[in-house]
Formats: sequence, structure tokens, C-alpha cells
Amino acid sequence: MSSGQDLAERISEPVVPQEVQRDITVLEQQFVRAEVEQLRQSIVSFRPLFEKRAKIVAHPEVQSNFWLRVLSNAPADIDEYITPADAAILGSLKNLNVERFEVNEKGEGEPRSIRFTFEFNGENPAFDETTLVKEFYWRKQVLTTPSGKKRTWDGLVSEPVRINWKKDMDLTKGLLDAACDLFDAEKKGGVRHELPEFEKLVVKLAEVEALNDEEEDEEDEYPLQGQTQSGSFFNFFGYRGSDVTAEQSATATKEENERLEKLLKGEKVDDDEADDDDDDEDIDDDFDTIEVFPEGQDLAIALAEDLWPNALKYYGMCCRDDGCHDMGCC
Repeated sequence: MSSGQDLAERISEPVVPQEVQRDITVLEQQFVRAEVEQLRQSIVSFRPLFEKRAKIVAHPEVQSNFWLRVLSNAPADIDEYITPADAAILGSLKNLNVERFEVNEKGEGEPRSIRFTFEFNGENPAFDETTLVKEFYWRKQVLTTPSGKKRTWDGLVSEPVRINWKKDMDLTKGLLDAACDLFDAEKKGGVRHELPEFEKLVVKLAEVEALNDEEEDEEDEYPLQGQTQSGSFFNFFGYRGSDVTAEQSATATKEENERLEKLLKGEKVDDDEADDDDDDEDIDDDFDTIEVFPEGQDLAIALAEDLWPNALKYYGMCCRDDGCHDMGCC
């Protein structure tokens, strides 16, 4: 192979004709549609199997440690968010249920929305609740950049879920309460970043980050576990993602579908989708400032697409020597 350029130079800046780029965009959207439809149909097919599994898990001799063993053998993209202190609480987890709750029995609805139900037994040492429910909605939004171009955002959004911690047992160090306080204040009206709860959450985030840094310097017994930006696993219940409403999402989805149909018919559409990263950064997004669990969408997807469907596999594995977190599952 002879060339005056090295490999990196030849592949870093591909030159794609506009009509080819349009074809690529259309095909990518068709792939997404096919994948979503495949997921939608699989949900209906797997529901009876998950019901059979639930009956097996409900057996007294299995239920006592089923989800403890599953979590102890969780893959790295889940295990990294569970600190030893989190594990002590998750040790009282009696059951975990994951539902694609927006899909009906006919296979109709949004399959990417997810509901997690965590059920704890009476031995939970940290909070009063025996059940915690966290719902994620898949939403879409069309944003306008400062230069007037449009950008489509889609992803999981959620409302924070408050946990009533027992005295001195709040593993989130006040972050979850602060996130819930801001959300409650927003529902009463007002501009988010002008609310006193907004500033309190920003300050609390900085305080907890500094405290976590100090603890990491002082304690290196578990250098690879739970050392993420999100801190405690239970900050997961504070994840928000964005505040796109169902109506905004429906409008954006309709607009995107209409655009795709025109492209499939060969009709001309406005090429106003922005790929300018600098333009994207100028879009005001308070959630970059106040998100208490930035990796919330990643963890939700990992739990729903890996841990939940493969729970029997993880249950049957021997607990890892380096990942059991002292859950007492073995």
C-alpha cells in the first residue's frame, strides 16, 4: 500500500456526498425502526417466560439469595456502581422486577420505557420503604440551536424518587433529597435555575464530590468498586435525564416520521439537522449541572438488557472472589 498519508489521516475526515449522506441517514433511521419493532415483539414473547421464572424465584429456598447472587455476579458496567455500603443494603433485596410497561398485550406501545421495582425484606438497615419503584420514559425532543438549526435528542427521562433514610444512613449524603426538593419546587412553578433549591443542589453536588475525593484518598480497600462520578448506587433513584413531556415527545416523533416518509419517497426536505458540536454546547441544559447520577440511562439499560434477562445465568455462576461486596450470598 503506497500513499503519502498515514492511515489516520486517510480515515479521519471522510468526504461524503450530500446525496449519499442523506441515504445513510435514512437507512440508519430504518435500522432503528426495525430494532424497536423487534424489541416490541420480543417483549410479548418473553413475558410468559419471565412469569415462569418468577415462580421459580419465589420458591423459599431460592428467593432467600437469588438476587443477591445475581448482583454479586453482575457484569462490570453494573458492578462498578455498587459500593460496599450499597451492597450491605442490597443484601436485603427480596425481589427485583423489570417491566417494559408502555407495551400492551398486543405488542403496541413504546418498548424502550422501563419500570424497575425493588422489593426489600424487613431486614433492610437503611430506610423504611419495602418497595422502591423507578420509572424511565423514552422520550424524543427537537431542539433549536443558537444558530437556528435543529437537533433531535432522544433518551430516557425520569422523576426522582425520594427515599426515607434512617438516621445517619443516607448513602447519597443528601444528594437524593436535594434532587427531590428541586423537583418538588419546580412543580410549583418558576424558572429552574432561579429557584433556591437549584443552588442548594449545585452546592451539595460540589460538597459531596469533595467529600468523596477525601474518602478515596483515605480508603483504598476497594479501589475499583463504586469509584464512579455517581457515588452511591442509590443516587440512581435521583436520575432525571431531561424534562421532555409526553406531548413534546409525540410532536417530535411525528415530525421525524413525516420527514422520513418524505425522504423514502424521494421528496426534498430541509437539511437543518445540526452536527456542529460547538453549536450543541451552546444549548442551555441545566441537567448537566444538577444531575446526581449522570450514568443513569446507561445503568438502566444495562439492568434491563443484561442483568434482568440473564438473571438465571448469573444466579448459577459461582460468586466472583473480587466482586461479592460482602453481600453474604454464598
